[in-house]
Amino acid sequence: MSTNGQNTPLARAELQALIERSPGPVQAYARNYPADWDTGRHSHRRAQLVFATRGMMTVTTQEGLWVVPPQRAVWVPPDIEHALKMHDVVHLRTLYIDPSCSQHLPRRPRVLAVTPLLREIILRLMELPAKATTLGRGARLVEVMLDELQAGSAAPLHLPEPRDPRLRRICTALRQDPADGRSLAEWSRCVGASQRTLARRFQAETGMGFAAWRQQSRLLAALPLLAEGLAVTSVALDVGYDGPSAFIAAFKRSFGVTPGRYLAASESSGIASE
Repeated sequence: MSTNGQNTPLARAELQALIERSPGPVQAYARNYPADWDTGRHSHRRAQLVFATRGMMTVTTQEGLWVVPPQRAVWVPPDIEHALKMHDVVHLRTLYIDPSCSQHLPRRPRVLAVTPLLREIILRLMELPAKATTLGRGARLVEVMLDELQAGSAAPLHLPEPRDPRLRRICTALRQDPADGRSLAEWSRCVGASQRTLARRFQAETGMGFAAWRQQSRLLAALPLLAEGLAVTSVALDVGYDGPSAFIAAFKRSFGVTPGRYLAASESSGIASE
């Protein structure tokens, strides 16, 4: 059955048992998590639709990380090892979906924009016991949810993780300090590889050049800071921009709107806290 309404997170073993013994194709799980809660690496036999009505989180897999603002969702396919880190208080409303229902959905994790219809279906499924998703109205809700997921558009909130240990060293340092402005030539001396080799490996392993990867890393690092209410100028400087104008321009190129409009849109589409 749904676990909506209880605010103490289940231990991992309890949650795994709940998912495994679920009698229906969709098992709902609702919990409010405190800031800085980290689930640690884990995986499920079922696919997972990770959605929050409030708060911002990061989902990490071997392929990289996804920053998830409110009213976005992360699709995690079955058996993909992942971890969730809460940047502030997060009201998680997640669905565990049987693999038999997810065969036509993406094979790799992705962040999805949540339409008003999908949001309402997720919240309605929170109120249903898992067995009720097998037949009748519950089954029809599941069908529409799957249709919405298949039609959903990916949001540009992914930061790919390279495999090369030299690149991983660079990427780890830049995630820890987004304002680090060292050039690829300077990094090449730090990690013992030529600039040309690093540039080629970045493109091959992440699908992005070094400059584009660093900009994406900075923009994603900015999202939790903006959500905390920090001034745009302060955030711009913290993540490595010379000033707010360059930051706002880069943000708008990536997300289509200014930082203020982006967060306002997330908040205005939010759901009141339970």
